[in-house]
Amino acid sequence: MLPTPIIKDIDYDKVYEPSEDSFYLLDCFEDQQQYLENKFTKNDKLPIITEIGTGSGIVTTFILQNILPNAIYITTDINPNACLTVKSTIKYNCKEKAYLVDSTQMDLTSSIRNNIIDLLIFNPPYVPASDIPKIPQMDADKTWLDLALLGGEDGMIITWKVLNNLENILSNDGVAYILFCARNKPDQVADIMRNKGWKVDVIINEKAGWEVLSILRFNRH
Repeated sequence: MLPTPIIKDIDYDKVYEPSEDSFYLLDCFEDQQQYLENKFTKNDKLPIITEIGTGSGIVTTFILQNILPNAIYITTDINPNACLTVKSTIKYNCKEKAYLVDSTQMDLTSSIRNNIIDLLIFNPPYVPASDIPKIPQMDADKTWLDLALLGGEDGMIITWKVLNNLENILSNDGVAYILFCARNKPDQVADIMRNKGWKVDVIINEKAGWEVLSILRFNRH
């Protein structure tokens, strides 16, 4: 069993605290270790890895620490507090590799050049809500936590922004792992994306408390 990163000195009033969904992603990547190593360690090119909405940084740190230690990490979060937190988590757990990780405040992947991301990870704001909160003007505003959770109608407004742009986000051999709850209708999402030409695999589908969570893997055919 691979070690879980240590998370400490984080203000959970400002940054999303690791929960069942976070730990399911760790389970997912432990399961996918051989697949990812085979995919990304066969040539001299360092893969570019991006986690959207890094929060505490536990997932990116886990992958850097245990799965792909030789890669370039471009992590993003709309929350400036999370951007600082991921750097802190990386330094605490694997200081010698911290130089490989860039953490930048941005909307999704909006400031990253098209078609360069080899591995995309996204634990989106998947909770259905009447609307999506507006971006706060102050770093201390607790609305940042709502942005990490609330995904608008069906909890899918933000996720569809990524899915509809996946063709431009991923490299030619890129792969994306995205987490869904049952109310996001992941089976329907998978069918829609397959009809658009994507290969979609269910990596995890398990009950977490009162919710059922799924992690889907998206590849180009």
